[in-house]
Amino acid sequence: MSPEQPALAPRFQHSIPQGDDRERRVCDHCGFIDYENPRIIVGSVAIRDGRVLLCRRAIEPRKGHWTLPAGFMEQGESPAEGARREAWEEARAKLEIDQLLGVYSVPHIGHVQLIYRARLLDDPIAPGPESQEVGLFAFDQLPPTLAFPSVTWTLQHYLETCDQTDFAPRSAPQNGPEAGNSTRKVGL
Repeated sequence: MSPEQPALAPRFQHSIPQGDDRERRVCDHCGFIDYENPRIIVGSVAIRDGRVLLCRRAIEPRKGHWTLPAGFMEQGESPAEGARREAWEEARAKLEIDQLLGVYSVPHIGHVQLIYRARLLDDPIAPGPESQEVGLFAFDQLPPTLAFPSVTWTLQHYLETCDQTDFAPRSAPQNGPEAGNSTRKVGL
């Protein structure tokens, strides 16, 4: 492009591209299709001496509520590497990944969560920039305000599988009150 020619700014409209079956954002100028795909969240249920690592969120959404160390997977990393990185970023925790615990699809927000069972390797833990505080909690003494329904599902699934070495990864409940309740206590 020469300096005399102004660049065309993309102008998107929603239409069904040829050969596709759903409406997408398509650039009127060049035909580029802006595929909007789910984002991948990676995290862990990190355990030491029977207690689970939780982080009190310092950022929205759900600031001040407790969650597992988890976040968006980055380009160039495996899901397990991402889970280890998130534990470090949020709780300055080093992990040994055990195995995949659950794959949780949350379509209404476009997320797929891959959560691992893990062993917390060493002291100390400390809040990272996205955490107000971090702590190790017995399963019968969890904080009352868990940030997201998936935290409750994941903790329950950990308890169901903690003594197993061979199990299929769990998934989100499909209906019922547990499907959307983020403050429900994990059953023991």
